[in-house]
Amino acid sequence: MKAAGGSSLRGRMARYRMHYALMAGGILYFIIFRYVPMYGITIAFKNVMPFDGIWAMVTAPYIGFTHFINFFRSYYFWNIIGNTLAISGLKLLFGFPAPILLALMLNEAWGIRFKKVTQTISYLPHFISMVVLAGLVSTLLSTSGGVFNEIIKKFGGETIYFLGEPKYFRTILVVSDVWKNMGWGSIIYLAALSGTNPELYEAAIVDGAGRWKQTLYITLPSIAYVIVIMFIFAVGGLLDAGFEQILLLYSPSVYQVSDIIDTYVYREGLINMKYSFSTAVGLFKSVIAMTLIVGTNALARKMGQEGIW
Repeated sequence: MKAAGGSSLRGRMARYRMHYALMAGGILYFIIFRYVPMYGITIAFKNVMPFDGIWAMVTAPYIGFTHFINFFRSYYFWNIIGNTLAISGLKLLFGFPAPILLALMLNEAWGIRFKKVTQTISYLPHFISMVVLAGLVSTLLSTSGGVFNEIIKKFGGETIYFLGEPKYFRTILVVSDVWKNMGWGSIIYLAALSGTNPELYEAAIVDGAGRWKQTLYITLPSIAYVIVIMFIFAVGGLLDAGFEQILLLYSPSVYQVSDIIDTYVYREGLINMKYSFSTAVGLFKSVIAMTLIVGTNALARKMGQEGIW
């Protein structure tokens, strides 16, 4: 059997055997922990009970799209779909441009020490566990001793249970998510900005362009390909509204505005032990996410930008 380069495949493998040996661990990892478990998707089309054993995935009879139909007809369907899109949309609207703006501002800063200190401070929230973040949010918004409620009381107002008020809950989710991820997300844009040719700025200055026009016509176009790729990934994760964050912060009083696909799957799958039904819901979400990625990538390529493939 011949390879593309003309030499035999066996010969090429012998020549680069050390490279293949280094790749083996990663390949085995993905096969064992990523591809083999995908067979479990089949239980979405079966009725597997929690204590039927692992072989039930193989022996259980197919029931078709029953679980999907039950999900689409569920009382919670439109509510959780609406909440998922609303929360993800808000995070995309405010969270996606935030690291870009931070990177642009840091790029314009003059002092090297100031830039390093600011970058370090902005990165730190990313390394805070979501459990710790939820604890911080709960403490800050607590009705007894919380900073915000103490300020409200100082001005003569009454305490507010922010985490139990539907009108405040989504705002809390978005603000805390942007704060946690903005600094870390700016790293890739700062790396892209470092590759911009400084001669372009020198030519722009000679032509009389100010900082705003330099940013608009040089800086942003130079990182446009990175922005497009990151946007494709962000749209692909549109149905990932932040499972851990919501699970740690929500309560029945805010289910109407916070119950998303992932929290619904958690309750139905692990608490109510409807494994097959929850797998069907998760598969539905994965198919939609894949469709979004493919569609956004195709749109980006039609607009003349580089996609992820």
